[in-house]
Amino acid sequence: PRSTPLYSSAASDVYKRQRVIAPAFVPPGARFKGYRDVVVQGLVIKAHNIRYRLQTWRTAEGAYLSGQLPASVQGHHFDPQLRSYVLHQYNHCHVTQPLLLEQLRQWGIDISAGQIDALLSADKELFHDEKDAILVAGLQASRSITVDDSGARHQGKNGYVLHIGNEFFGWFGSTGSKSRINFLEQLHAGAITTQVNEEALAYMHAQGLSAALREQLGQASKQLPDISRTMQDWHKHLSSLQITDARHVRIATEGALLGSLLDKGFNPELAIVSDGAGQFAVGLHALCWVHAERLIHKLIPINDAQRQAVARVRGQLWDFYADLKAYKRQPSAQQVAPLQARFDALFTQSTDYYTLDDLLLRLHRRKDELLLVLKRPDIPLHTNGSETDIRDFVKKRKISGGTRSELGRQCRDTFASLKKTCRKLGISFWSYLLDRVSLSNAIPPLPTLIRNAAVAGALP
Repeated sequence: PRSTPLYSSAASDVYKRQRVIAPAFVPPGARFKGYRDVVVQGLVIKAHNIRYRLQTWRTAEGAYLSGQLPASVQGHHFDPQLRSYVLHQYNHCHVTQPLLLEQLRQWGIDISAGQIDALLSADKELFHDEKDAILVAGLQASRSITVDDSGARHQGKNGYVLHIGNEFFGWFGSTGSKSRINFLEQLHAGAITTQVNEEALAYMHAQGLSAALREQLGQASKQLPDISRTMQDWHKHLSSLQITDARHVRIATEGALLGSLLDKGFNPELAIVSDGAGQFAVGLHALCWVHAERLIHKLIPINDAQRQAVARVRGQLWDFYADLKAYKRQPSAQQVAPLQARFDALFTQSTDYYTLDDLLLRLHRRKDELLLVLKRPDIPLHTNGSETDIRDFVKKRKISGGTRSELGRQCRDTFASLKKTCRKLGISFWSYLLDRVSLSNAIPPLPTLIRNAAVAGALP
């Protein structure tokens, strides 16, 4: 049976109207035996206007007193129900603004295209703040996240949307880049700062930045140890040190962002599961097995021997994947070595298909990322969650195209994040919107619900 969302506004046990219907003819001598109830559900759609008449009084001293509108309608020409409906139709049901305008006018609502646009984007700071807090709570409370990105055009130019989430939250952030620098900036979940510390220098060393440049950056940091620079100040700092080579700037910036992130308390044990895109390979990184198999599935063999080799290897991979899932359910130290040996045998075998052999060896070089689950059975083996979440965003993109203003892009990301997080927490998105717009605050903040789930031990 379908589960009822938490904080649902549905009141199926309350009947607003009741009609008693007697038989067309009751013969003499018949005895009344009660009722047979039949519930017929319906929906009342009509304009509903309220005229507030604010009394005005003049005191004996000459001062004027006036009645005050309810807080939920102050500064608005539309009640919380209508404002919530517009937000729900646009962000949840993907109804376009022209269709919303036509629909509301057909129902007798006196509204303009500009007013609909304002209802969708103006004065949404409360929602933006809660969306930002979702990422902070999700990163703090979780032990693993999955990530993915997709296209998101903005102002006629190609852009990208990043998804970060797991079983209990989903967060979207649109930018013009899909670089590792952008990913690290998004993980800051707020003010983006840079800092050169031991972790930053270790990252720069691992990425091949020369010892001379690392020494130069480290010495400059010691002179100003308490400075946590903004990105603008960071680039000025690099220029002052005459570090201008694009590769050097990139590595130093990535390291400084990571150093500041860890200094702020980012959990270094947070596992990041991705499809293998290079921008996500930071910290404790794991690879998606479904994407690894997909590389093999995309090969185009040209003869029967090659087709048989691909089919055989895919079968072996899925058998191994099934055993990894079994290990996740019941981890055992005795299984680690045999599984590692099977991995080596699978990805170093020789077939009659050179392209397949080369691909297997490339995957074998990422053994630590594919087998991180042996150390961390709590992490997922795939990024299916992120791909499912981002599919809804792609649907919105296909219907409405790109965004034209920074405010429009911010609202698209915000309501996509809130909608997805509500769904994962079992909260009706309609009830959530109505609660926030009416200022009822009966539904707790979403970050609080995420942290409560973590305390209960329900988070991955």
